[in-house]
Amino acid sequence: MRFPLFVDAVSRRSGLPVELSAVVARAVLRTMAERMTGGPTTDPTGYLPDELSDAAGGAAYTAGPGDFLRRVGERAGVDEQTAGLGAAAVFATLREAVTVDEFRALVAGLPTAEDGTIAPITDETWP
Repeated sequence: MRFPLFVDAVSRRSGLPVELSAVVARAVLRTMAERMTGGPTTDPTGYLPDELSDAAGGAAYTAGPGDFLRRVGERAGVDEQTAGLGAAAVFATLREAVTVDEFRALVAGLPTAEDGTIAPITDETWP
């Protein structure tokens, strides 16, 4: 799936205009790439536009989902509610666009809590 098709799917899922969906999708993918631990130094999803593919690699940050949405919102210039809608649509689109094994590998690259789980988005952090 090419990035324009990916953005169209994100727009349909989120209800955001296509132009805003592109900005939010870039912000989500770049923030997700920054959050990855270990692994490749290129785009872990295969959907990040070339100009943003340098985001992965380096030191990963390990803050929770609230900080993730805050970073997405700041990067995209939107409020956290819009960032949350976009992030949910991006993850749903990724899950549909890749195989189960690819999605598991993607999730496995994310930082985990002490108990080995990835912190879920709770009512306090979800818009």
